[in-house]
Amino acid sequence: MSAPLRPRPAAPHGPAASRDRAVLGASATPRLLTVGVIGAGRVGAVLGAALAAAGHRVAAVAGGSSASRARLALLLPEVPRRSVTAVAHAAADLLLIAVPDDALAGVVADLADRGALRPGQVVAHTSGAHGLAVLAPAAEVGARPLALHPAMTFTGTPDDLTRLAGISYGVTAPAELRPLAARLVADLGGVPEWVAESDRPLYHAALAHGANHLVTLVNEAADRLRDAGVDRPEKVLAPLLRAALENALRLGDDALTGPVSRGDAGTVARHLARLAATAPESVPAYLALARRTADRAIAAGRLRPVDAQSLLGVLADNGREVAA
Repeated sequence: MSAPLRPRPAAPHGPAASRDRAVLGASATPRLLTVGVIGAGRVGAVLGAALAAAGHRVAAVAGGSSASRARLALLLPEVPRRSVTAVAHAAADLLLIAVPDDALAGVVADLADRGALRPGQVVAHTSGAHGLAVLAPAAEVGARPLALHPAMTFTGTPDDLTRLAGISYGVTAPAELRPLAARLVADLGGVPEWVAESDRPLYHAALAHGANHLVTLVNEAADRLRDAGVDRPEKVLAPLLRAALENALRLGDDALTGPVSRGDAGTVARHLARLAATAPESVPAYLALARRTADRAIAAGRLRPVDAQSLLGVLADNGREVAA
């Protein structure tokens, strides 16, 4: 297991820090921040530890489940656990809310209703799907809203800290908060990608489509290899999938190979027949991906429309059978 990053000197706090903030004014933020983290899930605990390693003072964290307590013991062992309201009060400069997407609006509204937020405080969330609108109750009391989503999958262990270097963060921020947002991302070792408020759902859909569906696709392939008698499908898939991913990221649609990109209708028909007999639950996904692959291959000039006719007919016929 990788060791946590070595922290920089702790952020100043107490009366001196309060004087600094008073001198700077509500619109400014000290170089090192006093931070509170609500949500000790995989993302919140890791980002809290990364902020501490960057020298910021994580004053308190909220997270009550046994899994949260275990993560905090590994990643933020000296940070006290407090109630959600107490964490918001302790977060003099930055309140980081890392809760599930569907819970976020309720948490923000409740904090605002309880008077736990204040003018000048930065209230940030880590949701990819949401932008600034979900933080409207915080903005209404004078807090400064920020959407800060790490484009990475997390395990909630110290190993994640070594994976943060160079990752992108989908950031949505008011113009006056962009310098602070850029600095926070830099402190986390990342790169900001500025995402417009209206584009947050599309941004998040792209990431979920690529990462989450990739996991499903890989496991589907592994299951079908087991059905074919392969004892260790991960050994067969690992070099093939790594090469495919690297080629796709480097070459785009020019990385397409296989029967669909060649227009091999007979091969695809045999695939579908055997899948229907062995794992019919896999047929709709295969059909959808094969059709989209054909569309992209045609658009990229990898497959001539005349050569695609038989293939598209096979896909259409099987699609009607599935729908029937």
